Amino acid sequence: MSKASDAMGRDQMHKGMSVGAQTGKPRDAGRTFSRLLGYLRPYRLRIALVLALVVAGTAMALLGPYLVGRAIDLCAPGADLAGLWRICGLLLGVYAAYWLAEYGQSYYIVEVTQRVLRALRRDLFKRLQGLSLRYFDQKGTGELMSRLTNDLDAVNRVLSQGVVQLLASALALTGMLVVMLLLNPWLGLATVAVMPVMLYFTLRTGRKTRSGFREVQGKLGRLNAMTEETIGGVRVAQAFRRERSLMDEFDRTNVAARDTTIRAQLTMTLLRPMLYVFSNLNQVAIAGIGGALALRGMVSVGVIATFVLYARRFFDPLLTLADLYTSIQSALAGAERVFDVLDEAPDVADAPDAEELRGIRGHVAFERVGFSYVPGSPVLQDLSLEAHPGQVVALVGPTGAGKTTVVNLLSRFYDVGSGRILVDGRDLRSVRQDSLRRQLGIVLQETFLFADTVMENIRYGRLGASDDECVAAARMANADQFIERLPDGYRTALSERAGTLSQGQRQLIAIARAVLADPRILILDEATSSVDTRTEAHIQEALLKLMRGRTSFVIAHRLSTIRNADQLLVIDGGCIVERGTHDSLLAGGGLYHRLYMSQFARVAAAHGK
Repeated sequence: MSKASDAMGRDQMHKGMSVGAQTGKPRDAGRTFSRLLGYLRPYRLRIALVLALVVAGTAMALLGPYLVGRAIDLCAPGADLAGLWRICGLLLGVYAAYWLAEYGQSYYIVEVTQRVLRALRRDLFKRLQGLSLRYFDQKGTGELMSRLTNDLDAVNRVLSQGVVQLLASALALTGMLVVMLLLNPWLGLATVAVMPVMLYFTLRTGRKTRSGFREVQGKLGRLNAMTEETIGGVRVAQAFRRERSLMDEFDRTNVAARDTTIRAQLTMTLLRPMLYVFSNLNQVAIAGIGGALALRGMVSVGVIATFVLYARRFFDPLLTLADLYTSIQSALAGAERVFDVLDEAPDVADAPDAEELRGIRGHVAFERVGFSYVPGSPVLQDLSLEAHPGQVVALVGPTGAGKTTVVNLLSRFYDVGSGRILVDGRDLRSVRQDSLRRQLGIVLQETFLFADTVMENIRYGRLGASDDECVAAARMANADQFIERLPDGYRTALSERAGTLSQGQRQLIAIARAVLADPRILILDEATSSVDTRTEAHIQEALLKLMRGRTSFVIAHRLSTIRNADQLLVIDGGCIVERGTHDSLLAGGGLYHRLYMSQFARVAAAHGK
């Protein structure tokens, strides 16, 4: 699909998308949080168990300091020694129960979190599979990978750790407040007097960090996108000695991510020292007020010790809540980016009453089709053509004329802007996309093979095919000979993008895949452009067998390969400017004649003629 018109349209769309991304939209944290709760709802029984364990653990944590205070009071002269031992034994039981509650709540919340993340990953991956090509024209692979990794990781950290900590901290804070007020209202009021100020600073800081962490996620997404692109194009970078410039560009992107992260983290870390100052001041107040009350006989030493322990722990939940608040902001920013993808509607969608396309003959008609990747920049204009069942239609023309766009529309990777495309008299927009593509066999100029065995890459054309059928398809595509020479033959595992194979070998496997699919309509987009002349002859022989009885659309750079086509359509500027056979178009002396003669002259020059 790497034609100039397609590339130009995608570049324009990408620029438009970048402007929108920089502007951004106001985010609704409440709605995002509500949607996350929707993923938790199926596990409400487990969450209820976690909540019960959190309550039990918090109760044990609150009971500990109280029992310590009672134990101190029992150490006075004449106290009950047996009672002291009972309290010590009770303390051991309390701390054991606390440990069990902590372990149980951690176990179940991790289980729930991983189930939720699995559901999020599944929904995100499913949505990506269902989106139209226009969306992927606008988004980089690394950016989308960031949604599946960085953003979901932020959600994971909060769900697996933050939820329990949030509940435990809120319960501990409330419980300690109640117990302290019951033990001694004056000391209790002294402890909570600073809470409004602390909450003010916590909320104010949290609002700033949320926007900061959303910017961090965006920067990391761009960094991932650049990394993925650079690794994928490492051969080109080394061939053109672009390592230094790429390193400079990476450094700029990396520094931007670093600076954004530092700003967000600094805003967050300012809060903890401030809360520690308030905590220390509060303990000074308790010591002073408690000492004065003890001298007047209004409070026991054990109660003061209990308050000191509670005061030390009282601010731990506040500090935890402060940290959680910023972590939650990061998680919400990540969740928003995930939901952005989940909310993306595909440009090409099946109509509610779309029907299955079965048993077609292969009659194809374009009726006054117009199309543009970007409004105002038409790629096809008022284009009409007709292909009868079994015919071979060749599309030729200069680079960027719109040839690949024609087959993209026939495959319904995009929908027409005007006019309509009919297969056996049925508008493509009235049939299901999957049923249409089951009737198509596509071999593109840019061959993509998966990191799997050769056999499985061929079987991708028809997943239910047997090994024998896959081997037969490879033989028909003249790929069997080189496959048999591979270390493990058809069981040879290919590396990512099959980098160990030549471009021609990858193309042969792709043709075998199309053979196995046994389509009624065949699309060949520069299918032989990356092979040598000898290999091309083998492929042409295979393609002639494959095209027999099938409607075929062929885009070929080498015009000599399409001279036997039933129709030659010359496209220029998005319009069909010439129609006919090879001989009639050569005799016409038009654009096709000029293209053919210029190519013939280049071939002759290359052979020294």
